[in-house]
Amino acid sequence: MGTSASLHYVPVAALAPGVLSAVGYHHAGVEPGLHLGIPAPSLTFIFSTRGPIEVGASAGQATGPGAERAQVLISRLHTDPAYVVEPGEQAGIQMAVHPLAARSLLGVPARELDRLALEGSDVLGPGAARTLRRLQDMPLGPQAFAVVGDYLREQLQQRRAERVRPEVGEAWRWMSRTRGAGSMRNLAAHVALSQRQLTTLFQREVGMAPKAIARLIRFTRARRMVVQHVALAGSMTLAHVAHACGYADQSHLVRDFQQYTGTSPTQWLRQEHQYVQAGAHVRAAG
Repeated sequence: MGTSASLHYVPVAALAPGVLSAVGYHHAGVEPGLHLGIPAPSLTFIFSTRGPIEVGASAGQATGPGAERAQVLISRLHTDPAYVVEPGEQAGIQMAVHPLAARSLLGVPARELDRLALEGSDVLGPGAARTLRRLQDMPLGPQAFAVVGDYLREQLQQRRAERVRPEVGEAWRWMSRTRGAGSMRNLAAHVALSQRQLTTLFQREVGMAPKAIARLIRFTRARRMVVQHVALAGSMTLAHVAHACGYADQSHLVRDFQQYTGTSPTQWLRQEHQYVQAGAHVRAAG
């Protein structure tokens, strides 16, 4: 069976504040199967123009009657792999949204997004459904991104949500600067809070402790380094990646891979080979 795939990237500034990345994707003639949705320190927001996306916390759930389905999909933060049904054809626009932008873009704090496939039309109202209808027969190029960008900016103008606590915002920036490798003691000292106070604020805002977010930030960097190594046919070993990303050793990195992908780095790369080749790992990871 022949396969065709197209990916169209846009600069973040072309959409809206709080959108970390955006990609338009169209895959046709693909052998149906399952794809792993890898945990990341961002929310996934998709306008799917080829029908609902089906997701589960296991392969059995994703392919069974208990699958979660959404066509305007908002996915929560998660620390285990999600299983996504891959039909023969799929298309849409996928964005990675900063969890601290959930209030302004989605109208609720990230902690209230409690599903792998929450139907965005239920959260965002009729504007999201109208945007999806406009995208249905539109090429996934500049015009489609302009439609989504207009919608997001309207969301920002209409919503006057409660602001995120400044300590939470600064803590997140500190974890990003240290690439998830800094200690929680130093983080708490940086924002002049106790570790318990900071954890409480993070749980209230994003539904996770800062340590869990830091681990996701560090793992995301490590996973991308592994992908770049394969794409560029480099000579970097897993031990080199582990050292560069602040892991204690290679075994520590492998344990994180097993938690977040359900398998080893080598096996994950084998399963995701077509996505790595096409650059679609960016879309899948957010």
